[in-house]
Amino acid sequence: QVQLVESGGGLVQPGGSLTLSCAASGFTFSTYAAGWYRQAPGKERELVGVISSLSRNRKYADFVKGRFTISRDNDKNTVALQMNSLKPDDSAVYYCNAGGYTAAGPFWGQGTQVTVSS
Repeated sequence: QVQLVESGGGLVQPGGSLTLSCAASGFTFSTYAAGWYRQAPGKERELVGVISSLSRNRKYADFVKGRFTISRDNDKNTVALQMNSLKPDDSAVYYCNAGGYTAAGPFWGQGTQVTVSS
């Protein structure tokens, strides 16, 4: 059974940092690209960042602007998103995704809420 389980969300003040983690199981994680998407209320789900299967390539949304870093550990079947300089506009449910690099793959986590507020 394919599972992607996110953790690390929460409430953080503007300018703060947060690290999201996603644990994968039930498939050969190391052979798939993995990424993070987010969805704010009333908005469509959008790409945050994606990393290729062997970490050779990364792609980020323009709004990241050097603030976020995506990484993965294929030995532990995890993908992480380090977020710095957070802004209120970054508030959203963040979803882990696997299986696609140029577009979202078929595997999704349940999401973790990130709220940036003072």
